[in-house]
Amino acid sequence: MRYRQLGTTGTQVSTLCLGAMTFGEADEKSFMHKVGSDERESYAVLDRAIEAGINFVDTADVYGQDGLSERVFGAWMAERKNRDRVVVATKGRFRMNAGPNGTGASRMRITRAIDASLKRLGTDRIDLYQIHMQDLRTPEEELIRALDDAARAGKIVYFGASNYAAYRLMESLWVSDKRSLDRFVTLQAQYSLATRALEREHVPLCAKFGLGILPWSPLAAGLLSGKYQRGQAPPDGSRLAQWKERYKTFDTDRNWVIVEALCAVARELSKSPSQVALAWLLSRPAVSSVIFGARNVAQLDDNLGAAELDLPPEALARLDAVSAPDLGHPYDFIKNIDGAW
Repeated sequence: MRYRQLGTTGTQVSTLCLGAMTFGEADEKSFMHKVGSDERESYAVLDRAIEAGINFVDTADVYGQDGLSERVFGAWMAERKNRDRVVVATKGRFRMNAGPNGTGASRMRITRAIDASLKRLGTDRIDLYQIHMQDLRTPEEELIRALDDAARAGKIVYFGASNYAAYRLMESLWVSDKRSLDRFVTLQAQYSLATRALEREHVPLCAKFGLGILPWSPLAAGLLSGKYQRGQAPPDGSRLAQWKERYKTFDTDRNWVIVEALCAVARELSKSPSQVALAWLLSRPAVSSVIFGARNVAQLDDNLGAAELDLPPEALARLDAVSAPDLGHPYDFIKNIDGAW
């Protein structure tokens, strides 16, 4: 396993981060119904991840129902007595309670959400607390002051953003600088060979200001795993067989061209498509760690092969070219004049 700095902090995290969204068997009220792992399998995945050198685990209060993922993860840490071996990351912002203040990123809401996550995780601090999505109703200064207070109180160590527009992320950094408050150190966002919109604004911003990028859905919900084929229905039991509407958004000619190129590179390197897709992300600027999920130990072991994989320049160039996003204006105009944007 290799390790990198978490953004520009001094904390070292494994280049692969275990995503805990699948931990626990959620009921029909949860979007994770029928796509999760029971507690026994979740423990086995966590044990194997730690054994392989992963020291970074990411969850959220909304994974499963009633904080199920956090509770499973917290119970595992308590049983294994290994809290200090793990960099614990979680997120809050989406609805967890009824009423107008049961969701959002207000000072009152986030203060309560942090305390609730601490209780479910059974820990005295959260190493990386992330705002799951920007909240247009809450002034960014209100949020940053609440997070700064939580850091000063020792409840959280660092804080990060997730699913932020670039303009809002820049505003947040400005508030932190202007008010001498702690600031976001990471950005967690959807990023993969199939989804590269992040490169227009967010990647240059994070590279310039030292935020570590934490890609989520690096395999595009499994599309880049090699198990899906053009013109064929998703395999029974797969996540995209369950999430039919999401599969329709991936079922495009562009994505199948990417999948075919990815599988070709994987065959040439005698690696799995998942390993190549994860290794491609690890080659991108400002990426600190790539968050991947595993419903069982076999999936985990396959993904672990990406940690030590350095893709040849020719393979990187092929994958870059076939997955290149449509930049749009003004990015394509700037690139045509200056060669970059």
